[in-house]
Amino acid sequence: MVGPSRPQIVLFGSSIVQMSFNVGGWGAILADLYNRKADVVLRGYAGWNSRNALQVLNQVFPQDAAVHPSLVIVYYGGNDAMHAHPSGLGPHVPLLEYVENMKKITLLLKSNCEDTRIIFLTSPPVHEAMIYDYYGDTFVSQARSNETCRTYAEALLGLGKHLDIKVINLWTALQNRDDWGKTYLLDGIHLSSEGSQIVVKEVLKVLQEAQWEPSLYWRSMPDEFSDYMDDLRAKTSQDCVVLNRISGSKMGWSN
Repeated sequence: MVGPSRPQIVLFGSSIVQMSFNVGGWGAILADLYNRKADVVLRGYAGWNSRNALQVLNQVFPQDAAVHPSLVIVYYGGNDAMHAHPSGLGPHVPLLEYVENMKKITLLLKSNCEDTRIIFLTSPPVHEAMIYDYYGDTFVSQARSNETCRTYAEALLGLGKHLDIKVINLWTALQNRDDWGKTYLLDGIHLSSEGSQIVVKEVLKVLQEAQWEPSLYWRSMPDEFSDYMDDLRAKTSQDCVVLNRISGSKMGWSN
């Protein structure tokens, strides 16, 4: 492990998380915003559901870890919400079991460290026509529907309220315009760069408004080795111009 130690933000979930470090992805944007402030750690597993998450939870988040995350952003639900496969196999998880699984994930994370903060992301919407255009009959036996995603999203919102856990309703946030499918989704399921920007804005809104001490909002967190940067800024006006350009590139996320 390299040092100095920093707060750790873990992204835990299925393909929406695994793909978040792609160019323009929401995980990559967060990693950029939090550089010199926190380590953003990716634990994403495409195709997984909440059952799979529970099976490896103690390995991903060991109780005896030297450092526990300051924040875990958890996303499961899109695969759980797929229609059941005729064989009984596949990623579908019944709604009540899904809610119970998400509750178990929360309780385990909190039992490891009471100071770990948690944010749930609900299932984003799916665009059924786009899925068919992109994948053809691939999912015909275990289709996804936007209505089912809504049901799972609302169930997670209810659990979050019950457990006092922050929940971001991506199903609603990503349907804020008529052309939401082609704007926010790549294939009817996964997020485009524009969709990822919506996720980042929603995450930052929660972090800015949360009454958490210490704050995990990026603008409120200190830079690592800030005293070195102060010395560098004082050297020449040219240094100041370069550093201000670097800092200014992130100012769009301040509001």
